Amino acid sequence: MSFELSYELLVGLLVLTAAAWSVAARDTYSATVGFVSYGLLIAIMWMQLQAFDVALAEVAIGSGLTGLLLLSAAARLRAAEARVTSRPPVMLRIVAALACTAVSVSIAATVLRLPESAPSLAGAAVGALPATGLGNPVNGVLMAFRAFDTLLEKVVLVLSLVGVWSLAPEPGWSGRPRLLHPFADDGVLRFLARTLPPIGLLFGAHLMWNGADEPGGAFQGATVLAAMWLLVLMAGLGEAPRIRERWLRVAVVAGPMTFITVGLAGIGVAGAFLAYPEPHAKSLILFVELPMMLTIALVLALLVAGPPEPTAGP
Repeated sequence: MSFELSYELLVGLLVLTAAAWSVAARDTYSATVGFVSYGLLIAIMWMQLQAFDVALAEVAIGSGLTGLLLLSAAARLRAAEARVTSRPPVMLRIVAALACTAVSVSIAATVLRLPESAPSLAGAAVGALPATGLGNPVNGVLMAFRAFDTLLEKVVLVLSLVGVWSLAPEPGWSGRPRLLHPFADDGVLRFLARTLPPIGLLFGAHLMWNGADEPGGAFQGATVLAAMWLLVLMAGLGEAPRIRERWLRVAVVAGPMTFITVGLAGIGVAGAFLAYPEPHAKSLILFVELPMMLTIALVLALLVAGPPEPTAGP
């Protein structure tokens, strides 16, 4: 057995172990730690498959921001968990296990029945990539060949934030989101919140800029920026802005509005909505991605922070 095969089998075993731990853990904090570990191991598997963009998305979104969101939820549920003394009925757990097994078997059967040479537009996308000026085919597909879908995804993010804010009581609209966390204040979190953000800011900007030609992009860079801001909030070194602030509302829509503006300009200069004139395609895509990255980072962090709460003072 080769070393590479042994390594892949070990990672696969660890993935199954982390998944089982996440399901079997009795408290939400342990389950969340298992889930984050599971996501990091899945990212390693994507790396083995040479799917670097997917691996970056898994680390940043699947483990990073989702892990922080679950940790915040665990902190809010801590009081409720302390009052719960009984476990769900055995029959309910059996039904849940059977349902999960049925879904897993269905997915496995679907994957195994896929044709060996599935239809693909990868060749056509790569062939048309030089017209965009980009070297990363994933970014080319997202920002040029299916730009309308990418735009709608950002609009959905903004609408999701509006939905979260709408859960706040009316006095909360003059307040701030408050991020709860289940960590002890032993100084380690504050140390990390003071040292990691400068590195994270540079790394996030690098991911966005590098995404034009290598794995990366605006979304991956934005998740890193959001994680750095959330780290500062969790450590108590800063506060989320009041949602009534005008600059905040402008920043939340800046990315989609820039995208739409460039798209409308494409009607006049390239003959179609969201079309780019070939000599300036790369510059326009980067022009769109910069405000879009800032908007995504802001929206993701505020989604994790949750609805605003009434606060005293100015």
